[in-house]
Amino acid sequence: MSVEPSGLVVHINGWPGSGKLTIARHLAERLGARLADNHTLINPAEALFARGDPLYRSLRAAVRQSVFEHLERASREQSFVFTDALSDDAFDARTFEDCAALARKRGARFIAVVIDCDVEENLKRLTRAGRSKLHKLTNPEVLLGLRRAHRLLRGNGDLLVEIDVTTLGADEAAEAIMSAIGVPAVR
Repeated sequence: MSVEPSGLVVHINGWPGSGKLTIARHLAERLGARLADNHTLINPAEALFARGDPLYRSLRAAVRQSVFEHLERASREQSFVFTDALSDDAFDARTFEDCAALARKRGARFIAVVIDCDVEENLKRLTRAGRSKLHKLTNPEVLLGLRRAHRLLRGNGDLLVEIDVTTLGADEAAEAIMSAIGVPAVR
């Protein structure tokens, strides 16, 4: 009989506006996990500095490093869900590796999830009300440029789950991830 690690680290990657945060909220609730979405880590710097300011990058890096150092020391039973919008370039691969390293240090099972949807649905979701208040990308041209120039990162984990969420609601997508992981919901 194999013994599962007591906690999980789940990394959800997808284009801006694909529904990562909403899916992650549903998934974290089912897993009894804590959610560290990419905006939780970005917004302190976003609130205080323009993106071009060197202080923006240094604060963003410092916040991320501090969060990861604290998560390393969290109870081993605690699971964590992360969200990101990472492409298949070297910089984003290093960002993804931070989550993989966290899982290794915690002795946790690491689940890489990639969500995608068709362009038309992605554009609809990107421009929904409320996104700009959360400092989220809302510019369709930026999204289209990202989608043309890059592919979503499909990082290595103990398990890679890929889901097309074009016609799925967040609750259905979270259920599909739960099913793929093979872990019963905590609720």
